Amino acid sequence: MSAEQAHLPPGVEVITSMPEAAARIPDGAEARTIRVTLAPGDPGAPPHRHPGPLFGYVTQGEILFELEGQAPRVIKAGDALFEPGGDVIHYQGANNLTDAQSQLVVTMFAPPGTPVLTVVSQEELAERRHLRVPAQ
Repeated sequence: MSAEQAHLPPGVEVITSMPEAAARIPDGAEARTIRVTLAPGDPGAPPHRHPGPLFGYVTQGEILFELEGQAPRVIKAGDALFEPGGDVIHYQGANNLTDAQSQLVVTMFAPPGTPVLTVVSQEELAERRHLRVPAQ
């Protein structure tokens, strides 16, 4: 148990922390809490990027998660995730389960008025394919 955890009341637990995340928050950003619910087998949004970093938690099921520069991985209920936003492409955020719903809740820090996500063009995906890490 960390020193931080020792001073928390019963029932309160720090799942994970990312001190380096604060440096990625754009000046003047607003915090947005977003719930993503995926039906069984839902492939999620097409490749896209976010206007700022997000930090979240899988509340239900399993998500096949892939960011540019990282191999695809499955994150399960109880797992936390971080995405730097900005220029990094979010390739996959699919429901890894074909027989159950999956869900995650994220807090995004983004400039006011910016879209939650912007779909990446096929041309840009082709130009940046060398940055994609194949599944292991």
